[in-house]
Amino acid sequence: MSTAPALPFLKGHGTENDFVIVPDPDGALTLSAPAVARICDRRAGVGGDGLIRVVRSAAHPEARHLAAEAPWFMDYRNSDGSVAEMCGNGVRVFARYLHRAGLAEAGDLAVATRAGVRRVHIAKDGPARDGRPDAGGDVTVAMGAARLPGTGGVTVSVGDRTWPAVHVDMGNPHAVAFVDDLAHAGDLLRPPAVRPGAAYPEGVNVEFAVARGPRHVAMRVHERGSGETRSCGTGACAVMVAAARRDGADPGATGRPVTYTVDVPGGRLVISERPDGTVEMTGPAVIVAEGVLDPAWLAAAPH
Repeated sequence: MSTAPALPFLKGHGTENDFVIVPDPDGALTLSAPAVARICDRRAGVGGDGLIRVVRSAAHPEARHLAAEAPWFMDYRNSDGSVAEMCGNGVRVFARYLHRAGLAEAGDLAVATRAGVRRVHIAKDGPARDGRPDAGGDVTVAMGAARLPGTGGVTVSVGDRTWPAVHVDMGNPHAVAFVDDLAHAGDLLRPPAVRPGAAYPEGVNVEFAVARGPRHVAMRVHERGSGETRSCGTGACAVMVAAARRDGADPGATGRPVTYTVDVPGGRLVISERPDGTVEMTGPAVIVAEGVLDPAWLAAAPH
């Protein structure tokens, strides 16, 4: 029997985009990509769209320069073990964990990510925007400004259908395609074809969006390294910005903020873009379980 200590973990989700949370304040753990994939496996592991390692910024080489501004670093991995720059739903769940663990108070805090510092507001305890009493109030994240690199001619294809796509960068890359029916996205078991490939050298998250009403859209998403997920926070922000521009709304030009409701398979997010370019995302974040990983099982992961 292994004498290595058991590894504590928690399980949480934001609009059903679910994550395994591994507290590692001192940055002592080394989790290989195969180990992360093993933990995130939905049949042979805990299961999740990704893994969030909670590390003090001062203890992580990629975040030490941010420690004075943001004491905690979100080390985010996709479910295949690959490293990602950002995860919008993950930031909300990360903040919910810090609050639950007594490491942050309700109100404002800063979180370090590979895409920079994200400002977060944890609402006082109460029902989330969608009325569920288990969420502990909404969490709002200032996601930074969207960049629209202006890459022309990007297309997304599924089967024999092809759509033009909008290239939106939210700290990670997105290709947003507006479709007539979300079913046209297919099963999303495989990444949709995106051309030209040179537009996204590090891969891309692909969103399919439809109008539901004035300033109201719905979406499905294929996240690079994870497949279709029930929600994608940065993807919802990318869809909101693309929809606003399509509708002729640009807060930077008009000086007036704009807000959209974005429905995802796992719930609802409210996204606002401010005149200074800041995109804010508000939605629930829920911790559903905690436990320990068997160290012998984890050690059996290939390296």
